Amino acid sequence: MINRRCSKAISYGNVTIGGTAPVVVQSMAKTDTRDIKATVLQIKELEEAGCELIRVAVPDMSAAEAIRDIKTDIGIPLIADIHFDYRLALAAIESGADGLRLNPGNIGSHQKVTQVVKAAKVRQIPIRIGVNAGSMPPDIDPSLPLPDRMTAAVMREIELLEKLDFDLIKISLKAFDVPDTIEAYRKIAGMTHYPLHLGITEAGVPPAGIIRSTAGLAPLLYEGIGDTIRISLTAPPLEEVKTAYEILKSLNLRKRGPVLISCPTCGRTEVNLMQIAQAIEKRLNSVDKCIKVAVMGCAVNGPGEARNADVGIACGKEKAVLFKRGEKVKVIQEKDIIEELMAEIDRFPK
Repeated sequence: MINRRCSKAISYGNVTIGGTAPVVVQSMAKTDTRDIKATVLQIKELEEAGCELIRVAVPDMSAAEAIRDIKTDIGIPLIADIHFDYRLALAAIESGADGLRLNPGNIGSHQKVTQVVKAAKVRQIPIRIGVNAGSMPPDIDPSLPLPDRMTAAVMREIELLEKLDFDLIKISLKAFDVPDTIEAYRKIAGMTHYPLHLGITEAGVPPAGIIRSTAGLAPLLYEGIGDTIRISLTAPPLEEVKTAYEILKSLNLRKRGPVLISCPTCGRTEVNLMQIAQAIEKRLNSVDKCIKVAVMGCAVNGPGEARNADVGIACGKEKAVLFKRGEKVKVIQEKDIIEELMAEIDRFPK
């Protein structure tokens, strides 16, 4: 069992992060925020996939003002991503943003940050202090190791916010390098009680980006570190949400949709298991039950895994045994495996 780090609970609209809340899945819209229709459409698709917080880029005043209209058509809290111009943060707050992401490396002087914090305090909306390895504050000692520079930037910003009597704070320290990111999060986890947003920045295209993100986030999550996550892929954002849930499901931190267990196949396999497993995986995309499905290829581990799943098959020569909750249901021919297995899944209660 994973023992979660004890962090301060804060809320973005109706979504709580930190405290005893589960790890929350976040993504970022990849549309032009000023294109309200396209942005709303993408966010709604992400909502359906299980996204619980959405961030949008705010490059100018038009984007900040668009937040008001976007908010009226979506059902999840919206976070405004602010860089360079503190006035965009003030405008986003006025437009109803549920939270802000500020980058200490480029937002400007303490006076500018102070104005933003005071406005956020009035509305009681959280601020994420988002440090990225690629945009560090220029006055942080460059001779320090990167994790130390990142934590120094965060702690300095926390001190400023706390002096302004503001504690609705979330923190992220993202880098492309996995060891640096893990070390930075481990350091900050012991230095503050604020909730942490996890991510590997600029992770790349799938599958390499998924592998890099998993390598960076899974160790932290297993150690109980992390309250929200975002998988940063050069891909449609639906891939980010799907990957986030697969990581969380693999660690038993969240349940959402089916889990597919399938063997890698070997010389003992006497059915076309790769084709069967791929077809089942595709069909499971439309299943919203938290169900464990096993597709196994031979008698070594097949019967055991199939019995341990909610629904499973253990294949032999051109046929398979169908199991449900540990009990043998029947023997089916290879040509009928996909349809018979999906029919059993359809009958399985939610």
